[in-house]
Amino acid sequence: MLYFFISLFFSICSTLLIRWLASYFNVVDFPDGERKRHQNPVPLLGGISIFVTFWIIIFGLLRWHQVNGIALLFPKLVAAFVGSVIVLLIGIADDLRPFSALGRLILTSLAILITTILGGGLEKITHPLGGFIQLSTIVGGVLVFFWLLGMTYTTKILDGLDGLATGVVAIGAFMIYFLTSTAQFYQPNVGLVALIFAGTCLGFLVFNFYPAKIFLGESGSLLIGFTLGILATLGGGKLATALLVMAVPILDVVRVVYVRFRRKQPIFQGDREHLHFQLLNLGMSERWVVLAYYVAAAAFGITTLFLQSYQKLIALLFLVIAMVAMGWKLSKISKV
Repeated sequence: MLYFFISLFFSICSTLLIRWLASYFNVVDFPDGERKRHQNPVPLLGGISIFVTFWIIIFGLLRWHQVNGIALLFPKLVAAFVGSVIVLLIGIADDLRPFSALGRLILTSLAILITTILGGGLEKITHPLGGFIQLSTIVGGVLVFFWLLGMTYTTKILDGLDGLATGVVAIGAFMIYFLTSTAQFYQPNVGLVALIFAGTCLGFLVFNFYPAKIFLGESGSLLIGFTLGILATLGGGKLATALLVMAVPILDVVRVVYVRFRRKQPIFQGDREHLHFQLLNLGMSERWVVLAYYVAAAAFGITTLFLQSYQKLIALLFLVIAMVAMGWKLSKISKV
């Protein structure tokens, strides 16, 4: 736990510094009264704080204190670092001068493609009925590419309320840490990396929770999803764990895309159709909506520590049914 507290402390310090720099150079998010309902301009570029803290500690360990077998992850961590740099730069550029949605998607896809090529894909995944399914190089690479792209864009879209994306991702990192600490999935090196990332996110969350004093910005909202996706693929697949933690926002994205397609609206068009905005419209406070997401993420994440693979699929199916029912109910309410 020592490195968790180290990452927490340095994340707080770096966030204070980035917050001051963003304010000084006027890289801030202005309220618009619609999707951006904060009262005053809020500094952006939070992703820089998360990136700097996480990678300084990781490379410090690789260079001077290779505990828990972290050196075994060196090739994949280097690939993740290269991808993180590109994703961060895309986000910073977008914060300074917004891209088109298609342009951002293309650039992010290229960053993820480079990461996948350098780091390789998954060699096997857990079979729901026991054992493993061996994957070819191409299939494993394609799976990792779409997994990282999906996770990256899920957190980007989730970042609509103060502290929402940061907190849910931190919970996901904690769950990967707990899973890799169990006897069945014991991987102390992966657990150490996950714990450092969790501490980094929580340090930032101190200033990002409602009312936020700094935002993730595009740099951060893309980066944290990309990094959580990487954690789920280190040392073998932990996709089910991350998937269940992120299941609510992932299924919400699917629902909103379907709604926009049915209404013949642009898929990448921003609106207030997402579940967290709908809950606000029903009268819930921003804090309670965020806390509800935290509880859901933690509850489904904890199930991964006790359930077998096929039971995780049942839990996911249950959540799919619940989200469909909730989406139907919300559509009925919005028409009233």
